[in-house]
Amino acid sequence: MSKWTTSNIPDLHDRSFVVTGTGGLGFEDALALARAGATVILAGRNPGKGAEAVARIKRDTPKAAISFEALDLADLASIAAFGERLCSQHDHLDVLINNAGVMMPPTRKVTSDGFELQFGTNYLGHFALTAHLLPLLRKGNHPRVVTLSSIAAHDGQIAFDDLQAAHSYKPMPVYSQSKLACLMFALELQRRSGAGNWGITSIAAHPGISRTDLLPNGAGASSILGLARRMLWFLFQPAAQGALPTLFAATSSEAKGGCYYGPDRLSETRGYPTAAKIPPAALDRQDAARLWDISEQLTRMQFG
Repeated sequence: MSKWTTSNIPDLHDRSFVVTGTGGLGFEDALALARAGATVILAGRNPGKGAEAVARIKRDTPKAAISFEALDLADLASIAAFGERLCSQHDHLDVLINNAGVMMPPTRKVTSDGFELQFGTNYLGHFALTAHLLPLLRKGNHPRVVTLSSIAAHDGQIAFDDLQAAHSYKPMPVYSQSKLACLMFALELQRRSGAGNWGITSIAAHPGISRTDLLPNGAGASSILGLARRMLWFLFQPAAQGALPTLFAATSSEAKGGCYYGPDRLSETRGYPTAAKIPPAALDRQDAARLWDISEQLTRMQFG
């Protein structure tokens, strides 16, 4: 996969995608997929930003088959409504890209359902979304689920005794936990798909360090990390470059289920898609199964 770029994306006129997140990486994913002819549903919680993203993509690619759907990953009711709409309007889905996320709010916040915001949005929201869309995915053409993790997952630990950080909230460790959980979910989904004959390929990816609004929106524009993002912009690769591992995982025939892809240079912080190093904690099958069971209870969703 030497220097794989968007020019390597195959013709996607017969493929349908759902991408969560209307800005940054999600926008770049949707733009590249639309250029390749895919039918794309861009999902996010802000209709204004969603409409703007769709308009930008249509200006770039006038024949783009792209639309926006409202989805708040911090609200299980919104996720359920999104799933119901799609299942009533479509007969299949080929690829789900679990991309959207929040990063490091300085103080502990919770979702509509009382989950810690990062764990609830980044992980539990996408867990529930995947479960709701499973019937459509199982009818898809060689269906895939691509779930975004982060290099921060290497420092993550699943705090089973305090998953919602109710007793101790520190922004970065909690973010790392959420992204480790996403990676564990991607690997466990592949195992369960194989065991249950669901026919779904599950792959994980991460963008390295990229220029998106994730830090300013989460930690705050005036935080140390927000200032670093603005003042030291040259340390962050462009969002379009950061999107490449996700696009590789979502479209390439070389991408394999149960694998993890990220940038190939400078400790996976930038570059072109390659196999990424999986942290040992993500390979613990007992913890993955335990996390899965807890997630089904918390989201009131079951797979299969």
